Amino acid sequence: MAAPKYVPTDPIDKVRTYSSPPRRNRSWMADRPGDFRGSQPTGDQLGTPGPDQGYAFRLARQFADRLHLGSLDEDDVISGCVAIASKRAGLFGRAPVVHDLTAAFTVWGFLDPAPPEELVELRERLFPQVASAHHYVERRQIVDRVSAEVLLRTHAAVIDDYGRDWTTNIAN
Repeated sequence: MAAPKYVPTDPIDKVRTYSSPPRRNRSWMADRPGDFRGSQPTGDQLGTPGPDQGYAFRLARQFADRLHLGSLDEDDVISGCVAIASKRAGLFGRAPVVHDLTAAFTVWGFLDPAPPEELVELRERLFPQVASAHHYVERRQIVDRVSAEVLLRTHAAVIDDYGRDWTTNIAN
């Protein structure tokens, strides 16, 4: 550790220098009890992992003044749509960007000032309380209704499909 110049040092003392740790003969292996072996598991209720997915909550704040929530709570809408945006970003293997949120809010009609009544009824049935950690299963149901095929399209294509027929973006 460095010391100020006014601290006396013995000129005979050996000065410490950096040395690399010893080289390993083999590559690193996941052999500890808590290490994850194999690839990420896939299946129902397991999600789509990706880097920095929490950033989607920061991006969602940019949409606050443009969202048409109806009778739904803003936290519930943002929580459900951030999960969809995170899925879309994870499918591309990257962190969320604003276009992921645009696609998510568009699919559920939250950017439309006059969404179809049938869609409003559906989202009022699905979105309440999904911001709560106790309602993870309900949040996953919202996300699982939007297929990977829909999310892999450009956000402009998702917007166009919503304008033609919103039911093409949401599975029953």
